[in-house]
Amino acid sequence: MNDTGAPLMPPQRRMMLRETRLLADLTRMTVPLARAFLRPAPVSGRSLVIALPGFGAGDRATAPMRAWLNRRGFETEGWGLGRNLAGLDITTRSAPVSPGWGLARGEQNRGEVGVPLLVDRFVERVRQRHGETGRPVCLVGWSLGGYIAREAARDLPDIVDCIVTLGSPVVGGPKYTAAADTFLRRGQDLDWIERVVAAREARPIVQPITAIVSRSDGVVAREAAVDRFSQRVTHVEIDAAHLGLAFNPTVWRYVLRSLRGNEESIPEPRVQRRDD
Repeated sequence: MNDTGAPLMPPQRRMMLRETRLLADLTRMTVPLARAFLRPAPVSGRSLVIALPGFGAGDRATAPMRAWLNRRGFETEGWGLGRNLAGLDITTRSAPVSPGWGLARGEQNRGEVGVPLLVDRFVERVRQRHGETGRPVCLVGWSLGGYIAREAARDLPDIVDCIVTLGSPVVGGPKYTAAADTFLRRGQDLDWIERVVAAREARPIVQPITAIVSRSDGVVAREAAVDRFSQRVTHVEIDAAHLGLAFNPTVWRYVLRSLRGNEESIPEPRVQRRDD
């Protein structure tokens, strides 16, 4: 249900037309990138920042945001697991899923367990990087990458410091996204996935979360990106294209503010308006 009591639905198809705003974001990001390289800030972040891409994307998609954050004082890196294909490329009928998902061996393995498998793989990646650097980790995830970031943080409360999600479907998995039809055509049971996603919330995420949500998201239903489960969550609502969230300078400033936390005070980012 959304705030009005109506059932959740994927975004209306006409909203995809507004995703063309991505082109404006790609243009707008060049100015803050140039300024950051001309006037870098001193290193201030104690945490290693790992950025996770959205469905179908890889580390190149988060490279501009990471470059900007690097010049603002944080050490960042990509997630290092190639393209985010929702685990569809690693799913087999006998693939083991970690006990934290509460699934029987081989259960619903027509692709539905792809994301749990991918979360497990990313958890091991974060453990590895923490062991190599000795530093706590902050996770910044775009779309599906944000969901994976939340679930990894749930499993790693002593390693992950904070999470930032960008238009991430925290409710229902793909069920309330523009990709729902794609997963249905693959024969996946979206109701089953929704139940598994909801069941994980019985073990709360203890780290602070910043959830950046777009009121005009054409890919993930806004209400599905609102985190009503976590106790330490701050929501930031903007008006931006889902496909442009990782390239949007306004989003970058909110991410930076979240990562800095109480380290220093920075100006309140200007919320993007429709005519920006």
